[in-house]
Amino acid sequence: MTSETGALVDWSVFSRARTELGAGFVRILGYFREDGVKSINAIEEAMRARNATALVIPAHTLKGESLQFGAEHLAALAEHIEKVARRCVETRSDPDELIPDVVRLRPMFEQTLEQIDREASPLMQRRAAGGFGRRSPTSFGQA
Repeated sequence: MTSETGALVDWSVFSRARTELGAGFVRILGYFREDGVKSINAIEEAMRARNATALVIPAHTLKGESLQFGAEHLAALAEHIEKVARRCVETRSDPDELIPDVVRLRPMFEQTLEQIDREASPLMQRRAAGGFGRRSPTSFGQA
Protein backbone atom coordinates (compact mmCIF):
# COMPACT_ATOMS: atom_id res chain seq x y z
CA MET A 1 0.00 0.00 0.00
CA THR A 2 1.35 3.40 -0.94
CA SER A 3 -0.29 6.74 -0.94
CA GLU A 4 -1.44 8.37 -4.12
CA THR A 5 1.39 10.89 -3.85
CA GLY A 6 4.17 8.39 -3.07
CA ALA A 7 5.84 8.70 0.31
CA LEU A 8 3.73 8.33 3.42
CA VAL A 9 6.07 10.62 5.36
CA ASP A 10 6.90 14.29 4.89
CA TRP A 11 10.68 13.96 5.19
CA SER A 12 11.25 17.63 5.97
CA VAL A 13 9.00 17.33 9.05
CA PHE A 14 10.70 14.04 9.95
CA SER A 15 14.15 15.61 9.64
CA ARG A 16 13.12 18.59 11.75
CA ALA A 17 11.77 16.23 14.46
CA ARG A 18 15.03 14.26 14.41
CA THR A 19 17.03 17.47 14.82
CA GLU A 20 14.80 18.90 17.55
CA LEU A 21 14.61 15.66 19.53
CA GLY A 22 18.36 15.07 19.28
CA ALA A 23 19.53 12.21 21.45
CA GLY A 24 15.94 11.41 22.47
CA PHE A 25 14.83 10.80 18.89
CA VAL A 26 15.14 6.99 18.88
CA ARG A 27 13.40 6.73 22.26
CA ILE A 28 10.50 8.98 21.19
CA LEU A 29 10.22 7.10 17.90
CA GLY A 30 9.88 3.92 19.96
CA TYR A 31 7.03 5.53 21.90
CA PHE A 32 5.35 6.42 18.61
CA ARG A 33 5.55 2.78 17.57
CA GLU A 34 4.21 1.46 20.90
CA ASP A 35 1.48 4.07 21.27
CA GLY A 36 0.47 3.64 17.64
CA VAL A 37 -0.09 -0.08 18.10
CA LYS A 38 -2.12 0.60 21.25
CA SER A 39 -4.20 3.25 19.49
CA ILE A 40 -4.88 1.04 16.49
CA ASN A 41 -5.85 -1.88 18.73
CA ALA A 42 -8.25 0.41 20.62
CA ILE A 43 -9.72 1.76 17.38
CA GLU A 44 -10.26 -1.74 16.00
CA GLU A 45 -11.83 -2.91 19.26
CA ALA A 46 -14.13 0.12 19.35
CA MET A 47 -15.13 -0.50 15.75
CA ARG A 48 -15.98 -4.14 16.49
CA ALA A 49 -18.13 -2.91 19.38
CA ARG A 50 -19.61 -0.18 17.14
CA ASN A 51 -18.69 2.31 19.87
CA ALA A 52 -18.12 5.75 18.34
CA THR A 53 -17.18 7.29 21.68
CA ALA A 54 -14.32 4.82 22.15
CA LEU A 55 -12.94 5.71 18.70
CA VAL A 56 -12.33 9.38 19.45
CA ILE A 57 -9.39 9.41 21.87
CA PRO A 58 -7.18 6.77 20.24
CA ALA A 59 -7.76 8.34 16.80
CA HIS A 60 -6.90 11.77 18.22
CA THR A 61 -3.75 10.39 19.87
CA LEU A 62 -2.62 8.64 16.70
CA LYS A 63 -3.20 11.81 14.69
CA GLY A 64 -1.05 13.96 16.98
CA GLU A 65 1.81 11.51 17.27
CA SER A 66 1.81 10.88 13.52
CA LEU A 67 2.10 14.58 12.77
CA GLN A 68 5.14 14.84 15.05
CA PHE A 69 7.11 12.55 12.70
CA GLY A 70 5.65 13.80 9.43
CA ALA A 71 3.38 10.79 8.91
CA GLU A 72 0.81 13.03 7.30
CA HIS A 73 -1.25 10.40 5.45
CA LEU A 74 -1.63 8.38 8.64
CA ALA A 75 -2.52 11.54 10.57
CA ALA A 76 -5.13 12.48 7.96
CA LEU A 77 -6.76 9.05 8.15
CA ALA A 78 -6.76 9.15 11.97
CA GLU A 79 -8.23 12.66 11.88
CA HIS A 80 -10.98 11.51 9.52
CA ILE A 81 -11.82 8.63 11.88
CA GLU A 82 -11.83 11.03 14.84
CA LYS A 83 -14.11 13.57 13.11
CA VAL A 84 -16.62 11.00 11.88
CA ALA A 85 -16.63 9.33 15.31
CA ARG A 86 -17.33 12.68 16.98
CA ARG A 87 -20.18 13.29 14.56
CA CYS A 88 -21.56 9.82 15.31
CA VAL A 89 -21.42 10.58 19.04
CA GLU A 90 -23.30 13.85 18.50
CA THR A 91 -25.95 12.24 16.29
CA ARG A 92 -26.06 9.04 18.32
CA SER A 93 -25.42 6.92 15.26
CA ASP A 94 -23.26 3.86 14.67
CA PRO A 95 -19.83 4.44 13.12
CA ASP A 96 -20.34 1.74 10.46
CA GLU A 97 -19.28 4.11 7.67
CA LEU A 98 -15.76 4.02 9.16
CA ILE A 99 -15.25 0.29 8.58
CA PRO A 100 -13.23 0.75 5.33
CA ASP A 101 -11.11 3.46 6.95
CA VAL A 102 -10.38 1.39 10.05
CA VAL A 103 -9.43 -1.54 7.80
CA ARG A 104 -6.91 0.71 5.99
CA LEU A 105 -5.42 2.06 9.22
CA ARG A 106 -3.16 -0.79 10.38
CA PRO A 107 -1.56 -1.46 6.96
CA MET A 108 -0.90 2.26 6.53
CA PHE A 109 0.65 2.44 10.00
CA GLU A 110 2.89 -0.55 9.26
CA GLN A 111 4.00 0.85 5.90
CA THR A 112 4.65 4.24 7.48
CA LEU A 113 6.84 2.60 10.11
CA GLU A 114 8.71 0.69 7.40
CA GLN A 115 9.52 3.94 5.62
CA ILE A 116 10.54 5.62 8.87
CA ASP A 117 12.69 2.64 9.90
CA ARG A 118 14.53 2.73 6.57
CA GLU A 119 15.27 6.40 7.06
CA ALA A 120 16.18 6.07 10.75
CA SER A 121 17.99 2.73 10.56
CA PRO A 122 21.52 4.16 10.91
CA LEU A 123 20.38 5.77 14.17
CA MET A 124 18.75 2.56 15.36
CA GLN A 125 21.85 0.54 14.50
CA ARG A 126 24.20 2.95 16.29
CA ARG A 127 22.04 2.89 19.41
CA ALA A 128 21.84 -0.90 19.42
CA ALA A 129 25.59 -1.27 18.94
CA GLY A 130 26.41 1.01 21.83
CA GLY A 131 27.86 4.42 21.47
CA PHE A 132 29.98 7.13 22.92
CA GLY A 133 30.00 7.00 26.69
CA ARG A 134 28.95 3.37 27.00
CA ARG A 135 31.35 0.96 28.57
CA SER A 136 32.26 -2.25 26.93
CA PRO A 137 33.22 -5.25 29.06
CA THR A 138 36.87 -4.73 28.17
CA SER A 139 37.02 -1.01 28.93
CA PHE A 140 40.37 0.52 29.69
CA GLY A 141 41.09 0.59 33.39
CA GLN A 142 38.98 -2.38 34.42
CA ALA A 143 40.70 -5.21 36.24
